[in-house]
Amino acid sequence: MIPQTFAAAGLLLMIAGTTMADTTYRLLTFDALNGWADDDHQAALEVFLNTCGDLDNPDWRSLCEMGSTIEDARTFFEHAFQPVLIDDGQDPLFTGYYEPELQGALEQGGPFQYPLYALPDEVQTATAWLTRQEIEETDALADRGLEIAWIDDPVDVFFLQVQGSGRIRLRDGNMIRVGYGGKNGHEYSSVGAELVRQDVYQEHQVSAQVIRNWVRNNPEEGRALLWTNQSYVFFRQVSEVPADRGPLGAMNRSITELRSIAVDPAFIPLGAPVWIEKEGATPMRRLMVAQDTGSAIKGAQRADVFFGTGQQAGRAAGRVRDGGRLVVLLPIQRAYALLTETIE
Repeated sequence: MIPQTFAAAGLLLMIAGTTMADTTYRLLTFDALNGWADDDHQAALEVFLNTCGDLDNPDWRSLCEMGSTIEDARTFFEHAFQPVLIDDGQDPLFTGYYEPELQGALEQGGPFQYPLYALPDEVQTATAWLTRQEIEETDALADRGLEIAWIDDPVDVFFLQVQGSGRIRLRDGNMIRVGYGGKNGHEYSSVGAELVRQDVYQEHQVSAQVIRNWVRNNPEEGRALLWTNQSYVFFRQVSEVPADRGPLGAMNRSITELRSIAVDPAFIPLGAPVWIEKEGATPMRRLMVAQDTGSAIKGAQRADVFFGTGQQAGRAAGRVRDGGRLVVLLPIQRAYALLTETIE
């Protein structure tokens, strides 16, 4: 997660850095957004307003005030924002994520042997701490009172860490919710890509369910595979979030099914509307809102679409690995301050 003040101004701050030297910015018209006229702009506006008040920059604040009183959502977006295509030279990539619902218990026992840990005091997420393998092999976190819940499947624990949040259904029927609490400072690496590297599968064959099945069918090799991702995520309990709302994103607000995306805040400010044109088997043309981040979400044309909660959402999210493009909507003055190119 990043501070909200940085998120609101992140794009402008990063432009001055040398790491952005190969990044280009291009102004588009709304007519250039494929499918723009067919979207539900009111639904997108409601999601935008959920986090708009957390943006501190004056140009965003004025838009929030305008959006809360506007009668025509499409007119609001078209009059208040400028579409900007940001290109860092990397191929566009859309993936999906969801909120898992796992079986668990508050006490260790029976099948519930795999803990979800809270962040230890000594772990600073900006500094590399123990790797996933070191944590699990040495039981480095055991008997410290850091266990939030116990889960019945270590593969579920791993994928919960990848997703960053989830619900735990207890044996008595009650539910607790957990959200991202920090990490061990190591970079995320894809276990799916590792299976491809090892020639176990071809790239088009890899999905979350394929990985789950392979790990469960190959316990020893599966454990070693999971250890290749040295990143380890810690959690915090967020059960105060109502059950009918989505999990908390990076802005500490509930995210919305098929309207919230995770982005790289080095390129796209959190809270900004983002038009997506996802290709693949189920194309998507939709106005989303950048309300989350993720360890694997790096680059100007990289986004993770939130598909909702539960197994069905998980299956839908796991099938997504598509090209396309993202176009961020910025306040008009801010957009023109970025670019020197002519509007298309």
